[in-house]
Amino acid sequence: MTEHFRFTLHTTDGMARRGQIDTPRGEIRTPAFMPVGTAGTVKAMYPEQVRETGADVLLGNTYHLMLRPGAERVARLGGLHKFMDWERPILTDSGGFQVMSLATLRKLDENGVVFKSHIDGSSHNLTPERSIEIQKLLDSDIIMQLDECVRLPAEHAEIERGMELSLRWAERSKRAFDDARGRALFGIVQGGDVPQLRARSAAGLVDIGFHGYSVGGLAVGEPQEVMFSVLEDITPQLPEDKPRYLMGVGKPDDLLGAVARGIDMFDCVHPTRAGRHGHVYTRYGVINLKNARHRDDPRPLDETSANPTARRFSRAYLHHLVKCEEILGAMILSQINLSYYQELMDGMRRAIEDATFVSYCASVREGWARGDLPALD
Repeated sequence: MTEHFRFTLHTTDGMARRGQIDTPRGEIRTPAFMPVGTAGTVKAMYPEQVRETGADVLLGNTYHLMLRPGAERVARLGGLHKFMDWERPILTDSGGFQVMSLATLRKLDENGVVFKSHIDGSSHNLTPERSIEIQKLLDSDIIMQLDECVRLPAEHAEIERGMELSLRWAERSKRAFDDARGRALFGIVQGGDVPQLRARSAAGLVDIGFHGYSVGGLAVGEPQEVMFSVLEDITPQLPEDKPRYLMGVGKPDDLLGAVARGIDMFDCVHPTRAGRHGHVYTRYGVINLKNARHRDDPRPLDETSANPTARRFSRAYLHHLVKCEEILGAMILSQINLSYYQELMDGMRRAIEDATFVSYCASVREGWARGDLPALD
């Protein structure tokens, strides 16, 4: 264990990077996928189950936790780690994405954003300083600057305005952070799909100086090829000795492509949300268990899976749980999906170490292309 935040880059294979983040609460192996614990829980999962999937770090949501149960209350109860019984690192987002999604309930200006709660309509003021304060009260290990995320597509002038505002908020976030011992502060690169604006944002953030650098404002409506193009341009402009985090991404193919373009960290609600809706990820790709083809199928999802849960239950039983909307179905499929994501990250880490990353990605995609087992007659 360490008293400080430290990133070590172990090896590379092309632009793909294998490294490790050390924090006072434990190490984070990179590339890393962070399950999303929006309201102090990864939905339908016990904390120990999340850890058993291979997750080193979770994401908590500043916006939701500040509204309920409240950051000050969490602090009085010992901080978010104790509150949710998760001893390992936690990264908290800043609330910036929710600022974008609440466009009809907000008023944004230079100082920050005033918005109405989606829960009870109460008014709240979120500034860069307040966002940092909330994340400190939650006792987050990795803190994000407050930014404005502009949904794509958007006009050049609107993207530039949001990027410049985010840079000014980055400076204020850095001053409010004040080098809190044992914690890290990440800046967020904005600029939409405009390379020149992304470059200005990255240069400004590097000049301010952060422990890590995030790429925000992607997976907000643009095609995958646009996201990959932005990453190819921007990751070489970020410091090699700092972790790079792509926010809110994504599906398995997004992860492969982003790691190939130099990204170290990810988060996304997709694996647990997909599980709650009857979709499960295996080496065959995504399987829709709502489909009637599974209702009489005694076979497991994948009899060769390293995950015993994927080998344990029949497709017929899982189909039944999904159709009945039983809570157990959401629990099982969420666990399988998070395990698959962590297996994918582990496979990428090993492939980078062995300098076989390209062939590893090709073999994974080949399995998806082959598709699921044929239906039983």
